[in-house]
Amino acid sequence: MRLRTPMPELEGASKWINGKVTRSQLIGEKPTLIHFWSVSCHQCKEAMANVNRICEQYKDQLNVVAVHMPRSEEDTDIKQIKKTAAKFNISHPVFVDNFLKLTDAFNNQFVPAYYVFDKFGVLRHYQSGSRGTKMVETSINRLIQET
Repeated sequence: MRLRTPMPELEGASKWINGKVTRSQLIGEKPTLIHFWSVSCHQCKEAMANVNRICEQYKDQLNVVAVHMPRSEEDTDIKQIKKTAAKFNISHPVFVDNFLKLTDAFNNQFVPAYYVFDKFGVLRHYQSGSRGTKMVETSINRLIQET
């Protein structure tokens, strides 16, 4: 997905965990962080504490949605995804993407991966890798100051 492109519709989920959101619900008032992770990704699990800290720190200023992107057939087990989400305290909505619909819409290839959209739903920052949360937070701060 290229910078300055609009957020795709959040359609095609195998299941939603912690509530369902739509693209239209995310656009208009505040920036949105969409992060991709997988139950089999060790780096994703290591980075989750930072994602949760960002969620808490910016809870009134930022929308957050997780996308579970399976990397193997074993990663499609809904019970395991729910268990892992609970273990790592993921309380924001989780789009379970077992059919790779949103993964393809984002043209995403990596986990963890972070997409930061402005309040208008335009992609302003992309980062991948476990150490990406510092740059993500800088981008979030910049977008919050713009509003």
